[in-house]
Amino acid sequence: MKKGTVCLAGAGPGDPGLASGRVLECIRQADAIVYDRLVSPRLIEMARPDAELIYVGKASSQHTMRQEEINALLVKLAKENKSVLRLKGGDPFVFGRGGEEAIVLRENGVGFEIVPGITSAIAVAAYAGIPVTHRGIATSFAVFTGHEDPEKTESGLQWDKLSLATDTLVFLMGVENLSYITSQLIANGRSADTPAAVIRWGTTPQQKTLVTTVGRAVSDVAAHKLTPPAIFIVGDVVKLRDELRWFDTRPLFGRRILVTRAREQASRLSAGLEAAGAQCVEAPAIRIAPPESYEPLDQAISGLAHYTWIAFTSPNGVDAFFTRLNLAGKDARYLSSVKVAAIGSETAAALLRRGIAADVVPAEFRAEAVVAALVGRIGPQDRILIPRAEQAREVLPEELTRMGAAVDVITAYRTVTGGADGESVAKMIADGEIDVVTFTSSSTVTNLLKLLGDAGRDLLSGVKIACIGPVTADTCREQGLKPDIIASEYTIQGLTESIISELGGIRHE
Repeated sequence: MKKGTVCLAGAGPGDPGLASGRVLECIRQADAIVYDRLVSPRLIEMARPDAELIYVGKASSQHTMRQEEINALLVKLAKENKSVLRLKGGDPFVFGRGGEEAIVLRENGVGFEIVPGITSAIAVAAYAGIPVTHRGIATSFAVFTGHEDPEKTESGLQWDKLSLATDTLVFLMGVENLSYITSQLIANGRSADTPAAVIRWGTTPQQKTLVTTVGRAVSDVAAHKLTPPAIFIVGDVVKLRDELRWFDTRPLFGRRILVTRAREQASRLSAGLEAAGAQCVEAPAIRIAPPESYEPLDQAISGLAHYTWIAFTSPNGVDAFFTRLNLAGKDARYLSSVKVAAIGSETAAALLRRGIAADVVPAEFRAEAVVAALVGRIGPQDRILIPRAEQAREVLPEELTRMGAAVDVITAYRTVTGGADGESVAKMIADGEIDVVTFTSSSTVTNLLKLLGDAGRDLLSGVKIACIGPVTADTCREQGLKPDIIASEYTIQGLTESIISELGGIRHE
């Protein structure tokens, strides 16, 4: 039997992209994950389906679990021979109490590993365009806790020494004690005019940066209603923000976008939107499911020699077809005598990854364009296979039949209602937390409406709707929804670019 161990790891300051490769490995391997408030939900979603997830987050004066209880929990889980991940925001040893947890584990004979994380002291400042050191401006910096142990009878900080000790001062968790911090700095020689900044939710799409001075910081924070989590930076490096600001100037910064694609396909769209600064909420309205029976598709594959063309209408159709082809012990060579048509560059790319270059890829990515491209190339002698979703537009098979071809439409996969929590999605929309809803197919439209229930149409009337193309946009109209953005190129990249074109621009704080 394996022996339980604990990995004490830092998840970084908030942006899941800043988590180390080792942290990602630990997340995927852990039997149990004990995680904090500032850990990105995206990281938790990478856990094994059977992993035990235990939230022990701490906000100011609001502890889900006391530190002593967390220590005991880690020991208990390890003693159950589990692989335990203790996942903290930032770095476990930078005011993260990781040392205390490690000592308790050692005292109880539990093996542990330490995985450092990027501390918010440096990363949050960098995302705000403020370097903690800069040649000719700051050659030193120091990091302090702005929230000392409440059981102390007096401050452990030597204000008479630290106020002027380094060029840059960084206080973590200091917003609630800002009045005390700034008064001590001024009383001990730091000029009230010293540039300062308060950065809330740093490295995330909710990041807010307030540039101020040591003397004005308290009143400015109150005026802007900034609350934890935030860091406080003091020093002339703050002046560099105007030149080095980058994260919050991206075109979609501050926008919250609902991605309704199937979970396994959502990442491409989310990645493009997030690279432009958006915060994506993945709420899969559909799920790709197998057909009720694979027998018709398997029979079509076994009789492929009887077909002259195969028309693929989506990457999902390509994947389903080749999965069954491979299970039959065949590969791309089996299609050597068949011509192939593809709707869209993404479908063509999916074929190319399987070793097939499509013979026909129309410039416009819709069924009507495929029909037009095949005029004069198809006649009564042709037999055409269309492996597609169970429910799809009938334009392609009907038009090819009119051209005299024999057409076999085979269900290769189904799109069914996804696993999104309709109630929570509806609440987010109702609360004004979603700016844009994206639809990448007609099925995402109809299934999101199913998830939202009777109030769905009214809710969606209050947000912008972005569609991957005219067919999806037509489905929106049929369902009583008004599409605001329709991609000019009917691809994920085209949809992303159209959203940026429509909504892009700096949202000033």
